[in-house]
Amino acid sequence: MGKQFSALTEQHIEFIGKQRLYFVGTAADTGNVNLSPKGGDSLRVIDTNTIAWLNLTGSGNESASHVIINPRMTVMFCAFEGAPLILRAYGNAKVIHQKDPEWDKYCALFPHSVAARQIFILDIEMVQSSCGKSVPYFNYNEDRDDLAKWSTRQGKEGIEKYWVKKNQQSIDGFETEIVERTGIDINANA
Repeated sequence: MGKQFSALTEQHIEFIGKQRLYFVGTAADTGNVNLSPKGGDSLRVIDTNTIAWLNLTGSGNESASHVIINPRMTVMFCAFEGAPLILRAYGNAKVIHQKDPEWDKYCALFPHSVAARQIFILDIEMVQSSCGKSVPYFNYNEDRDDLAKWSTRQGKEGIEKYWVKKNQQSIDGFETEIVERTGIDINANA
């Protein structure tokens, strides 16, 4: 049976620390709901009511546009080995870009990546656990390095050109503010 908590417990934090994969759900007031799988060394529990996760460059930029419009976010973890468990953290998030005052503070928590696009800070309002007894077992082999290799080949300039071309709007046409809040000279990267 599911249980609800007002904050992460020590057991929740320990469980989260062992996860190689998590999922982020966001939605604006209208348009599509987005659900993104995330991996790598990209999530930190700041305290029992705060999670930070690093958003690397990708083909879409839905979470950023959604959080600007409606800050609600859910982060979900599943046990794919060991005892069954699904853990969801619900709350409101804010998006931090490279020129925002908090960027350096939070960016320092993660391994350096030229693909670092945004950092999201989730203010947790509720945590819910459920059994996960139908979630299949999976074995972790290794992290993919495709994005790291691609972003290294692009370099900072290439990544910024990609953001200008592909990451300024969501699939529903909502603005992501990536150009303004990252300080990209759009004329130099057109």
